[in-house]
Amino acid sequence: MMSEDNGRWALVTGASTGIGYHLAICCAEDGYNLLVCADEDQIKQAAEDFRERGTRVEAIRADLATESGVADLYRVARHRDIHLLVANAGIGLGDAFLDEDLLEAQRVIDTNVSGTLSLIHKIGHDMRQRSSGRILITGSIAGFMPGSFQAVYNGTKAFLDSFAFALGNELKQTGVTVTCLMPGPTDTPFFERAGLEDTKIGAGDKDDPAEVAKTAYKAMMDGRASVVTGFMNKVRVAFSDIIPEPTLAEMHRRMAEPGSAPD
Repeated sequence: MMSEDNGRWALVTGASTGIGYHLAICCAEDGYNLLVCADEDQIKQAAEDFRERGTRVEAIRADLATESGVADLYRVARHRDIHLLVANAGIGLGDAFLDEDLLEAQRVIDTNVSGTLSLIHKIGHDMRQRSSGRILITGSIAGFMPGSFQAVYNGTKAFLDSFAFALGNELKQTGVTVTCLMPGPTDTPFFERAGLEDTKIGAGDKDDPAEVAKTAYKAMMDGRASVVTGFMNKVRVAFSDIIPEPTLAEMHRRMAEPGSAPD
């Protein structure tokens, strides 16, 4: 049964699978209505799962790599009181940059960066005017490493990590908080979709997306500036500050080069 609109809405992008799916569950279990979005039909089934938590759910299929897709989502969102914005939509792409299709590489940038910024700019204005709101941006520990064989993806995450901290500083004392989620490898469809299944990182151990989401949700609700999930990921971030970039690039190559997965 669908619950009545309680006036509190969470907007979650990339909510059909993975971390975004579990973040939406966190929001639902905390009593928020859900406006969820993804660029695949699976968002409809995800919405049914969320409704089983007794919350009101509206699901939109939209391509957030395009301004028209962002506009379609905001057309609905602007009539809702969005308390939480979970900007989680993102895609990856494996292989050497010069061997990738340039349009596919551009799509990674358009989804991870351009669409994310456009949506935050729109919803962020509404939150600031209301003097309340929480924004969670899914960055990555990948943003701390030059991403050999994931050069574009890691570059987008480096941008998002930096952007989240800067935006949070700009919004201090406005009643709006910004939290940057920086997970490590997580057990989601990301690796299959990015063509990384034959790599060491694709075949290796990964974190539980439900646990990552719970940690991220608590950090957002606590108003923390950032959260790195998992002990080993914290270690990797700490070492990234002292290891030279060429060495980090070589380390990433060993994890992400096609064919690097153990036999």
